[in-house]
Amino acid sequence: MIRREELLSLGGTDNDIKTALKTGLLEPLGWGVYAFADDTRTKERKYRLMVDAATVTDGAVFSYESAAAMHDLPMLKPPLDRVSMTSLTTDTGYVRPRRHLHPGPLADSEVTTHGARPVTTLERTVFDVARTSRMRLPGALAVVDAGLRMGADVDILTEMSHRRVRGVALFRKALEFADPLSENPGESWGRAQMIAAGLPVPRLQHTYRDSQGFVGRTDYDWRDLLVGEFDGLVKYLNHRREGESIEQAVIREKQREDRLRALGIMVIRWVWADLENERVVPKLFVSGSTPRSPTPVSRGSSTHTGRRRRTFPVTPAPRGRTPDPSTSPASATTPGPGRGTWDRR
Repeated sequence: MIRREELLSLGGTDNDIKTALKTGLLEPLGWGVYAFADDTRTKERKYRLMVDAATVTDGAVFSYESAAAMHDLPMLKPPLDRVSMTSLTTDTGYVRPRRHLHPGPLADSEVTTHGARPVTTLERTVFDVARTSRMRLPGALAVVDAGLRMGADVDILTEMSHRRVRGVALFRKALEFADPLSENPGESWGRAQMIAAGLPVPRLQHTYRDSQGFVGRTDYDWRDLLVGEFDGLVKYLNHRREGESIEQAVIREKQREDRLRALGIMVIRWVWADLENERVVPKLFVSGSTPRSPTPVSRGSSTHTGRRRRTFPVTPAPRGRTPDPSTSPASATTPGPGRGTWDRR
């Protein structure tokens, strides 16, 4: 990040800056603030630089997506075109090309600092981003999952869910099904599609073992009969062993799947494109192996070591219709308020 004054002090001129912007050597981050172009820089990283370059408006704090960037709070497809702030005292705001001032007010307990910069607390940030997500439930669930994973106070979030503000119903539903065991926005998105289809929410990050020992932790599973795995590239990058290539990691993952199948467990996989095109639920229904009536399990049951094979024929749902719960995992008891997963008691 470099400011106009620094470029001028190095002997550059305003015309040089305009040329650098036109040719792509520099990228604008804000008024008089730039970054040298970097093809490897993600849009999220560029947005964080935009927030770092911004000067907070008098009587306001960083909020919404900008606060999320400062807290390193993962989001699902957030708008990253403006720096967001919220007024501390007034109920008015404005939207400009690079800045969005949201109306307040904010309570003192909802404001903290990041370094020396004022920002909404983690809980208030989760509340604001979730209830206004353009992705609706998938976006709301992703940010609430992430907030809980980062240690957000459930009691504070619950109190916020009773407020009479725009989008609170969306936030309330996301909070009902939220689970800190969800490891990334992609996993949250898949779960949101299951919730929308009326399926029971699966158990998350369940540990399996066989006669050889540890097999692995699965993204989703339904009562040791069906396992769902979200295969994002980041998963292989993050879980590679030292010196292991992505290809070797994929082979190791295939061997893990074979061991799960040997336990009598069907494994269904999906990728980001399946989330985009809402193919997760259809994949579960055409798998040919879905439990008819799995029973909720206690929190104490976290590891599976048995060997069991049970399969049930499943008729794919007609196009454009919601699948019949009696032929799917949805036949389990649907989680009630405050029960985002079967093992939450």
